[in-house]
Amino acid sequence: MLETKSLTIRFGGHVAVDGVSCAFQPGTLTAIVGPNGAGKTTYFNLISGQLPASSGEVWLDGENLTPLPAPVRTRRGLGRAFQLTQLFAHLTVLENVRLAVQARHGKGLRMLSVWLSHKELIAEARAILDRVRLGSRADDLAASLPHGDQRKLEVAMLIALDPKVYLFDEPTAGMSVDEVPVVLDLIRALKAEKKHTLLLVEHKMDVVRELADRIIVLHQGRLVADGDPATVIASPIVQEAYLGVAA
Repeated sequence: MLETKSLTIRFGGHVAVDGVSCAFQPGTLTAIVGPNGAGKTTYFNLISGQLPASSGEVWLDGENLTPLPAPVRTRRGLGRAFQLTQLFAHLTVLENVRLAVQARHGKGLRMLSVWLSHKELIAEARAILDRVRLGSRADDLAASLPHGDQRKLEVAMLIALDPKVYLFDEPTAGMSVDEVPVVLDLIRALKAEKKHTLLLVEHKMDVVRELADRIIVLHQGRLVADGDPATVIASPIVQEAYLGVAA
């Protein structure tokens, strides 16, 4: 279980995330919604360790992760996909994924290691690329991929790490209509495995309705609604503030 306890961050006099306490169970997908500036991405940054909390705590499986830096949290099981893709742009598509596989198997990130001695890891990386429909681009540089394929590659790297928790920050942002279903199918498949905790920041309410077991709403850094999708979407605060519908 992932849990945040009174999680807070202040930037000068501005409180970007304000005392958010929430628990997330394995086998569930929670969508985090709210207007621009509500604190959604900042909340993700606090969970994954990209930002240090001003106060409050982050717990995973009974361990307090709050003092740990982002790389250590990743090794503990927190996997993060960003709004802007974070790839090794000048390595090939296969090299990006095999480094993630290598890290998960405890082989470190030795760029010059003799990969022919790790054929099983290369095979695993290729299988993941096939899963995200990038097998034919394995030898292309990551920088050469169109935006939609870069998003798929980032998901492939997350899958390669096999985290306990997946944090997806607007995974379909900037993707064409044709590209979106591939990423959504990957998220559906991860959810169907029933062993991961999935958190999703997403503005597209049709995506939220389809994928989410639960919705939480942030507004001005505070948690203002939490419940099943039908109840939260129908609530006055969402209808008025986020969907532009008068109650």
